[in-house]
Amino acid sequence: MSLVNLAHVCSHLQNASRARLGLTSVPSTNLHLTLLLALQNSGFLSSVTRGGITPPPMDQLSSYVPEPVTQSNIATRRLWLGLKYWNNEPVLSEMKMVSKPTKRVWMDVEGLGKIVRGRQAGEIKGLTRPGECMYVSTDKGILESRECVERRVGGMLLCRVL
Repeated sequence: MSLVNLAHVCSHLQNASRARLGLTSVPSTNLHLTLLLALQNSGFLSSVTRGGITPPPMDQLSSYVPEPVTQSNIATRRLWLGLKYWNNEPVLSEMKMVSKPTKRVWMDVEGLGKIVRGRQAGEIKGLTRPGECMYVSTDKGILESRECVERRVGGMLLCRVL
């Protein structure tokens, strides 16, 4: 799992939403795809579409079929993301890594329960602001911290999103 590339994705999404972009892209990896789909399920992104170097047509995002992946084009694959805005403010305003490439942070269910209830667990502050989410890499995929508590699983803390 490359946390360096994930840190780039976090800062790119934060900068793209501050720049009021409607569509942006990040490199296509399975880690990025699962995290971005979790962000879309939480309502931070309007769409996640696999594609190539050129952006998919905006009016056909739901029915867009990307070109098939081959050995010759695998390095240029992108994930195209539709950003959301509400009352002229970005829905995704802040996205920060919790685990760093040099220091990975693991949390069990009890610690995640504290964080979800707004209390500090170890060095990690609780989720106190409305709409704040934390994403965790578990053996069941990438889940939001509240879902981890429901399913009784722990894992590596990836990022906080507000």
